Amino acid sequence: MRVKTRVNVVSDVHGNAKDLAIAGDGADALICLGDLVLFLDYADHSRGIFPDLFGVENADLIVGLRTARRFDEARELGRRLWAALDMDRETAIESAVRRQYAELFAAFPTPTYATYGNVDIPDLWPEYARPGVTVLDGERAEIGGRVFGFVGGGLRTAMRTPYEISDEEYAAKVEALGEVDVLCSHIPPEVPELTYDTVARRFERGSPALLDAIRRTRPRYALFGHVHQPLVARMRVGATECVNVGHFASTGRPWTLEW
Repeated sequence: MRVKTRVNVVSDVHGNAKDLAIAGDGADALICLGDLVLFLDYADHSRGIFPDLFGVENADLIVGLRTARRFDEARELGRRLWAALDMDRETAIESAVRRQYAELFAAFPTPTYATYGNVDIPDLWPEYARPGVTVLDGERAEIGGRVFGFVGGGLRTAMRTPYEISDEEYAAKVEALGEVDVLCSHIPPEVPELTYDTVARRFERGSPALLDAIRRTRPRYALFGHVHQPLVARMRVGATECVNVGHFASTGRPWTLEW
């Protein structure tokens, strides 16, 4: 009798170390598609690096401005707040991110395969990724006889999050994967139903390169996160089942793939 392989997949962890510690239970491997860091919780403005530094009232203000797409005003508020802080911005953010990474990477089970989200800081990951945690970006891994391809980060936006790259650089990483059984990325392919956030009431940036790769190479699955409350969480694009798994921070539940 053939033994099945089970993989649990999470994305958009955003500080949820408690549930991350059990996210791999019952699975042969855990896959994490990024956004470990919690900078600001749009559902609970008291959680994250921003309110820890500047208070909940300012978190309320900046969420309101960003939700209204008043990005210039949001950036101006941010500039004023950082200017009044008694330490430089990079030092303050790195210190807070390091505290979160220490807790989150310690919660990863073995084995874990992970790639970066747009709010992550890739340069810090080698310090925290212990043996058994494999970090991939524009790279492939074989799990249970299937080939998984990983593409981390996001595309450039007005939000200017830490790991946003050009369309050309992102497309080169997608191209480097070749044909895979499961295409894993932080952001979705550029499909309106998959990129629209129903709570934020805006389209997030999806990748045209991912969509092109799905149509050309026809992977069994395309897995991604980034959009927390998508218009559609699952749909087919040609032969490929596209699944948003970016609900982990709020639900604490991984998505499971079994074969």
